[in-house]
Amino acid sequence: MPVTNFKTPEKYQYQSGFRSYHETEAVKGALPLGANSPQKCPYGLYAEKLSGTAFTAPRHENQQTWLYRILPSAAHSAFKPLGDIPQELNPGLHQIPNQLRWDPFEISHEVDWVHGLKKVAGAGDPTMKTGLGIFVYAAGRSMDANSAMYSSDGEMLIVAQHGVMDIKTELGNIPVRPNEIVVLPRGIKYRLDLPEGPIRGYILELYQGHFALPELGPIGSNCLANARDFQAPVAAYAQDTETTWTIVNKFDGRLFTAKQNHTPFDVVAWHGNIDYPYKYDLGRFSVIGSTSFDHPDPSIYTVLTGPSDHPGTAVADFVIFPPRWLVQEDTFRPPWYHRNTMSEFMGLICGEYDAKAGGGFQAAGASLHNVMSAHGPDASTFEKASNMELKPTKVGEGSIAFMFESSLMLGVTEWGLRTCKKVQEQYNEESWMQLQPHFKLPQ
Repeated sequence: MPVTNFKTPEKYQYQSGFRSYHETEAVKGALPLGANSPQKCPYGLYAEKLSGTAFTAPRHENQQTWLYRILPSAAHSAFKPLGDIPQELNPGLHQIPNQLRWDPFEISHEVDWVHGLKKVAGAGDPTMKTGLGIFVYAAGRSMDANSAMYSSDGEMLIVAQHGVMDIKTELGNIPVRPNEIVVLPRGIKYRLDLPEGPIRGYILELYQGHFALPELGPIGSNCLANARDFQAPVAAYAQDTETTWTIVNKFDGRLFTAKQNHTPFDVVAWHGNIDYPYKYDLGRFSVIGSTSFDHPDPSIYTVLTGPSDHPGTAVADFVIFPPRWLVQEDTFRPPWYHRNTMSEFMGLICGEYDAKAGGGFQAAGASLHNVMSAHGPDASTFEKASNMELKPTKVGEGSIAFMFESSLMLGVTEWGLRTCKKVQEQYNEESWMQLQPHFKLPQ
């Protein structure tokens, strides 16, 4: 079956479909009929609109969600800076052309999600709604019981690498397991529980626009990530107007906190299109590949794309390399050697990436090949692939690698370059300096 066999079973119900218009109510009759903001909402609820685009965005791009809740989000104290975070989440960036590779990032057992976010790389500016940020997260304990967080900076695509996250959002519950991704829209409040211990993974935060399914072109109407396989939560609410809650807001990479005397998870019903959290099982990705010869571009493995204003060029693509069959004849089957106008940040969820069989690229680690930084298979992979018997071969069994590919030049944070102490200083030497010339003139 084209689904992941998860160790942790699913425990919630979902609505299926990408960019579908969903409506859901935890109490029958909580959604008003035929109107969005009646004079009096059913059951004394407040109507609150969450706008993900400008009011006047074209209809096919317009994204909004209507929430019907016990108290509106505006009922909170003034925000103040959160003072116990040692690193800003939008720090200055080092612009360097070197190929970089990181050893596995460590799990911090003492911290929660809020304190376990670390920015590794990025480009652009969340205040201008341009660019992206790349983060890793590692946490050993759940968020405080009466706390919630949201980001004003962008839309977060979270790649779970280790551990299970039970995410309570304003719009419902959505647990995430390794080999799943979840997208949390800008502004959606959430709280993370760790039901099975520590967690670790990667985040791509899109400062501009929203993630979308890539165009399929000549592929046709199906394959890659199919719209029906994306899952959105159903409404689930709590009723609590007597407990003090802490709300954390990531705003221009800085963390601010406010207090309120009611739970933020009091949405009894909602309806809207895409401005809601959703998740996807990477095991459902339908791989396309060559059945004759040559190695196609990795864009055929795109799960989601963050479009730019230039058609066909992404602010960021999320690409995966799942288990797949290679059957090409007379072909060097691993990825070719490459210099790219795009930046390529890669991570490994589990297993061994078939283009880096020489070791060094490890699960929970990462690599960055920036704009025009040359890269490709390491020496041992080249020798093996150049001399192997070209019979049908399934690669990537028990493995899944991914790539955040961006049209932007990515800068690296001080934490990512030095503080984390995970950069492999011998990356180039171990990967490519051992390559040998094979050129021979004809006799």
